[in-house]
Amino acid sequence: MTGVIETHPANRHEKESMADDDLETRSLRAVWHPCTQMKQHEQMPLVALARGEGAWLIDTRGRRLLDGISSWWVNLFGHANPRINAALREQMDTLEHAMLAGFTHAPVVALSERLSARTGGALGHCFYASDGASAVEIALKMSHHAWRNAGRAEKREFVCVRGDYHGETLGALGVTDVPVFRDAYGSLLQAAHVVASPDARQATAGGGGAAAADAARRALADAERLFADRAERIAAIVVEPLVQCATGMAMHDPCYLRALRGLCDRYGVHLIADEIAVGFGRTGTFFACEQAGVWPDFLCLSKGISGGYLPLSVVMTREEIYREFYSDTASKAFLHSHSYTGNPLACRAALATLDIFDEDAVLERNRERSAALAARLRPLRGDPRIEHVRSCGMIHAFDVRSEALGPDASSFARRFFTAALERGVLLRPIGRTVYWMPPYVLTDAECAHLAEATAGALDAVLDGDA
Repeated sequence: MTGVIETHPANRHEKESMADDDLETRSLRAVWHPCTQMKQHEQMPLVALARGEGAWLIDTRGRRLLDGISSWWVNLFGHANPRINAALREQMDTLEHAMLAGFTHAPVVALSERLSARTGGALGHCFYASDGASAVEIALKMSHHAWRNAGRAEKREFVCVRGDYHGETLGALGVTDVPVFRDAYGSLLQAAHVVASPDARQATAGGGGAAAADAARRALADAERLFADRAERIAAIVVEPLVQCATGMAMHDPCYLRALRGLCDRYGVHLIADEIAVGFGRTGTFFACEQAGVWPDFLCLSKGISGGYLPLSVVMTREEIYREFYSDTASKAFLHSHSYTGNPLACRAALATLDIFDEDAVLERNRERSAALAARLRPLRGDPRIEHVRSCGMIHAFDVRSEALGPDASSFARRFFTAALERGVLLRPIGRTVYWMPPYVLTDAECAHLAEATAGALDAVLDGDA
């Protein structure tokens, strides 16, 4: 019996977990990594992580990497944050999970109340899921179902903005306009209308805010043409407020959101704001929509909601939409669920995250931190290899000119990622766009390290040394 126990895979776990030197090999054998052509790892080793500490990730060999992209935009207040850790430990001793159908618990109620308060009560009903794509799916289904309950079942078409990314489940992918994600699955998707992007990079060079507003107005004119023609059948338009992240940190003027809200009201179309990446202070305000002075009909949140700790997403909506489902008829209920909806641990992490916002004047300090990062990028404005240096809150980006990329343009992002790791920073360009989206805890010294490593990696790649 002793021999059987010692060789059973489930009982080798602890022993094997100590074999850090072989962790990369074991992962490649057992784990299918996301958004990855796995064959590339024949040449590019995985990074095996041991722990996190503040803005840093530490690999199994002790190398420290500054997390310049918040681990895919989720981490707000650093890895292994003591305050979020403490809240989770306390919650684990109380309630780890229970179904939310027919039950409730303090963390999900408190979180819903506090999120609603952040909208001034405009969005008073919260529906929970586990990830951003699921939140978008919920908003799409909820929009169509609300119209159907109101006797408008013909309103089943959706609109997205050129270059928008909303997730990779089928409904969310249907309103995503990033070819690398869509192309393989196009035959499975319900087609959506695509309207022009308000991307300020389309503005006249050197035109400043006025030119960015003009780019927004041109995009709005395209949306209005579609609404005038199809509003009777359109349920909703979904947008990424202020920054279209996955298409290359495309930033736009808040006037676009403000005017789009007016168009939706005039033509009877729901407005879905996907703040999964840009909420929770990323753009400088707690919610990006605040900068336009409007609220959508559906607000999708995820990523930073739990401080980067646990999977959690939420769709917030208005009282009048909630009322369309409030009925004695079961078919009018929103019949959608996830096993871990409103998980108490995730909600408690989110509450601890909101506590830090409330107690630490985070948005005010981020304005100073953002200004410091923008100053570090300023020298690149005169670099002939670079264009479109831009910032929005704690998101900073620039594009490498196509002519500077040379014959290996398609491998730029991968080579830059590797060169940045060699200089102690985690950065993952999107095409030819290099961006910073760090946790909100960077010190001046860490800002300097981020800038120096970025410049060094850029020179190495463009000079052909990486």
